Amino acid sequence: MSQQTRSFDLSRRQFMAGAAGLGLTTLASGLIVPSAMAQDAAPRRGGVLKMGIGGGSTTDNFDIRVLNDWVPVNQAYMVFNGLVEIDKDNRVRPELFESWEPSADAKEWTFTIRQGVTFHNGKTMTAEDILYSLNLHRGADTTSAARSTAAQFADVVKVSDTEIKFVLESGNADLPYILSDYHFLVVPEGFTDWTKPIGTGPFVMESYDPGVRARFTRNESYWKPDTAWVDAVEVIVINDIAARTNAMMSGQVHAINQLDFKTVDLLKRNPNLTVVQSAGGQHFTFLMDCTQGVYADNNVRMAIKYAIDREQLLATALRGYGQLGNDHPIPVTDPFYAMDLPQRAYDPEKSKFYLKQAGMDKLDIELSASDAAFSGAVDAAAIFQGSAAASGINLAIKREPADGYWSNVWMKAPFSMGYWGGRPTADQMLTIAYSSTSSQNDTHWKNDTFDAKLTEARALLDPSKRKEIYAELQQLVSDDGGALIPMFGDYLDAVSTKLKGVTSHPMFNLMGARLAEKVWLEA
Repeated sequence: MSQQTRSFDLSRRQFMAGAAGLGLTTLASGLIVPSAMAQDAAPRRGGVLKMGIGGGSTTDNFDIRVLNDWVPVNQAYMVFNGLVEIDKDNRVRPELFESWEPSADAKEWTFTIRQGVTFHNGKTMTAEDILYSLNLHRGADTTSAARSTAAQFADVVKVSDTEIKFVLESGNADLPYILSDYHFLVVPEGFTDWTKPIGTGPFVMESYDPGVRARFTRNESYWKPDTAWVDAVEVIVINDIAARTNAMMSGQVHAINQLDFKTVDLLKRNPNLTVVQSAGGQHFTFLMDCTQGVYADNNVRMAIKYAIDREQLLATALRGYGQLGNDHPIPVTDPFYAMDLPQRAYDPEKSKFYLKQAGMDKLDIELSASDAAFSGAVDAAAIFQGSAAASGINLAIKREPADGYWSNVWMKAPFSMGYWGGRPTADQMLTIAYSSTSSQNDTHWKNDTFDAKLTEARALLDPSKRKEIYAELQQLVSDDGGALIPMFGDYLDAVSTKLKGVTSHPMFNLMGARLAEKVWLEA
């Protein structure tokens, strides 16, 4: 790991020298690290890691452009590598990019490509492979969910066999963090067969039954030392939370994600497992399509936002394992969090006021709900149904099947439930979920002022001015956007005490979706 460490130290100095003035600092993660994990013995090779993961569907595949839930993302990280990695302390680390150097205005960035990396088919990774992979997300015809993020890349060019340059539309101090997006994984130049994935990652796909199970075997030529400890990984898709919990309790699997908040305290008493709790940017959403029906009227959206009892929801649905949300996606752990923005409270009278502004005395609406959105989502919908009644809002709940939810309901139903895993920077979170050109703008909200200020904030050299603009953006989303965000939920996983090397992580469940690469089984 010495070369990696030297590369990181150099890149960090280069990065901070070029971008310190832009106010990019390490985010506070608020992580809770179980003490039992701090004394693991030396790693050992061998064994088959069995993971029970919720968030899979029969429509899943390995197409890096359309990864959209926990199972495909975790499996993608088993097969592919990213350009950079976010570590457990929310710091950017080199991966296939070994180091980087920004221009003084952070508008041009030169990245050094790691050498000596091979794909599973024996091909040596080149600059052309990285360019091809990046260009899958660029251009008017791309189907990529990351196209709005990639749209800021005015040009990406090969400088030499060992360097690639990004030319941005405007300066962006966050570029290395942005490139940690799980869509920016690397495949061979010209690769198109997403049923037979080829990457440079720690494991090779052996078998795959979408939405059911998959098996991966260790890549014996993996370029990272001291990783990929297990001989194989078996992924079992268990979307039902009760079944997933039972599989963990009975020892059928070594790790599960997305615990049922109601059972966490009970699971903590089990001596054979450990609960891994991480506070970060994960938040749960009630999504109003701003282009459909009554939701096109912001008075209606505000009436709905005041009709939910956030305190009750946090205490009942999440059992307190989280924080209150304020209808914008930036968590309190982010340095650009708008701390002066008043917390929206449950207020049926204000809700009625906004209904009258919309010319209504009452409102009949239907919410598409599924626990595919998050563990306990249907229960949360029922709690919302009860509190909304006091505002004259009759909320009918349409329970949707988990399988195919993200393909058939999300971004299609007028009012639905969802979630977002956090992103390492405020800019990335706001861009991917709220910019008008984003393919993952799941409320279809468009605001020209928001778009302009978001672009302005990226290139500012003064961190205090940048913070002011991000505060304005959070208020715009909160007061005008289509997302009702009542709460942030901690990431909650459970792992067997036989599984070692596990840490909490601010980015997603299961160690930022990279658990398989990093852990080992005790003898």
